Amino acid sequence: MEWMIWIGAVVSVIGLTLLVWSIVKVARAKKAQLEDAALREEIRKAMPLNMGGLFLSVLGLMAVILGISLG
Repeated sequence: MEWMIWIGAVVSVIGLTLLVWSIVKVARAKKAQLEDAALREEIRKAMPLNMGGLFLSVLGLMAVILGISLG
């Protein structure tokens, strides 16, 4: 089940990349000192990236744990 561990690790890294990307996106919007409505819009746009990244990270870690358990 070594292949499952590696696939899970890759999926987790992709998820973490999405999480970091959403954090950077919101930090740049805050640094630009946008108005309240514009800042809310930028945060709203970054939310799917955040949730998708979290989902992929959890899914990848589950695959790693399953691969270790079955291997």
